[in-house]
Amino acid sequence: MLIIGAKGFAKEVLEIFKQKNEIDNLFFYDDVNEDIGTSLYDVFPILKSVEEAEKLFAEGDSNFTIGIGNPILRYKLVKKFESIGGKLSTLISPFSHIGSYGNSIGVGANIMTNSVLTNDITIGKGVLINLSCTIGHDVFIDDFVELCPDVNVSGNCKIGKFTFIGTNSTILPNVQIGSNVVIAAGSVVTKNVPDNYMVAGIPAVIKKELPKLEF
Repeated sequence: MLIIGAKGFAKEVLEIFKQKNEIDNLFFYDDVNEDIGTSLYDVFPILKSVEEAEKLFAEGDSNFTIGIGNPILRYKLVKKFESIGGKLSTLISPFSHIGSYGNSIGVGANIMTNSVLTNDITIGKGVLINLSCTIGHDVFIDDFVELCPDVNVSGNCKIGKFTFIGTNSTILPNVQIGSNVVIAAGSVVTKNVPDNYMVAGIPAVIKKELPKLEF
């Protein structure tokens, strides 16, 4: 398995593999940070070029997961590594809790330690649900959404693509959040948020309009 990234969040992704006792044949990828060595913790090789990753995929281990935050960056990295033969994989901590009924988890989702998902929840492709999040019943989360640690999403909510929800934010029941929305850390969202806006505060209010995504 190739983990895209070798700093920050990638180390938390590594811990999920450790929880699952699946640390054999793990590789990391980082072609950005010049100060990084050839291995992480002197154990896990770090690949530094697309050619190396493509060779790894060609040799039979084509699975990869994203060890980097930021919805748009995650999307672009998925496209990049799928284009050279990679197969995006889902990663779920065994110390999270996933309800027993009506749930759908998209390919490439990362669900981290101590997060709780109840029932009738749909999670899209490439979604990141970070540490200790809670998601209530009948929630729809579209592709490449990021929930930072300790986010609470109440029942009957909908969250659009490429939305970022900051640490310790709360989404109240029956709220619909558009695509390409940023919710600042600690916010309490009490009403619908349209596409392409940043909101913040208790209760959350619109702070500025965001550029529309071009893809």
